[in-house]
Amino acid sequence: MEKSPIITVENLVKNYDKFEAVKGISFEVKEGEIFGLLGPNGAGKTTTLEIMETLRDKTSGKVMIGGFDLEKSPNDIKHIIGVQLQAAGYYPNLNLTELIKLFSGLYGIDVNAIDLLSKVSLVDKAKAKYKELSGGQKQRFSIATTLINKPKIIFLDEPTTGLDPQARRNLWDLILEIRSTGTTIVLTTHYMDEAEVLCDRIAFIDNGKIIDINSPDQFIDDLVASGFERKKEVKKANLEDVFIHFTGKDLRES
Repeated sequence: MEKSPIITVENLVKNYDKFEAVKGISFEVKEGEIFGLLGPNGAGKTTTLEIMETLRDKTSGKVMIGGFDLEKSPNDIKHIIGVQLQAAGYYPNLNLTELIKLFSGLYGIDVNAIDLLSKVSLVDKAKAKYKELSGGQKQRFSIATTLINKPKIIFLDEPTTGLDPQARRNLWDLILEIRSTGTTIVLTTHYMDEAEVLCDRIAFIDNGKIIDINSPDQFIDDLVASGFERKKEVKKANLEDVFIHFTGKDLRES
């Protein structure tokens, strides 16, 4: 049985004075899937994400999230979504337990900090200050904060940018684990291998418009069927696999 959409975007437009950042895009996100918004810088994907997150006003169009109309019920939407904060959103001198208590207080709920940190393999860093964490640990913690209010949907904007291959793959595992609990995930990324591994479906966006929407496998199959051939033979492994092989797959301090 096909799941019903949990997000519906219809003819979404966002203008900045005379500049059209988003030009009437429409798409649906199904409940429990990982949906990717992919495109070059300036394509409109982050603007679209921020509108769905209630962080940016739309110019026109309709957005429904979890049964709520963005225009009429933005506060109801805020209660069912989790948004990944950027590094600037954290107090660097507070430890992770203190930060979780701070954010849970903003939601008006009581959260067991250790239980939450265990979901992202950071229990051993419970008393560490945010500024003392490595890049990968900071990203895992930022995803942990999106789970504080037990959201139905979480939004991740380029969650693995700047991480080494090992930290990226650890984060992939975490994202897939979150999805396995039934949470819907909408993400942006510049890494095509990441989108191929994580996303159930992808919307390619360029110049404020959606080019096409499909599963990664279907996009690849259609390209191959069109007669496309790689100039170089596809190897059974790549250099990133070598890196992981040499350094190990366990979570580390790096």
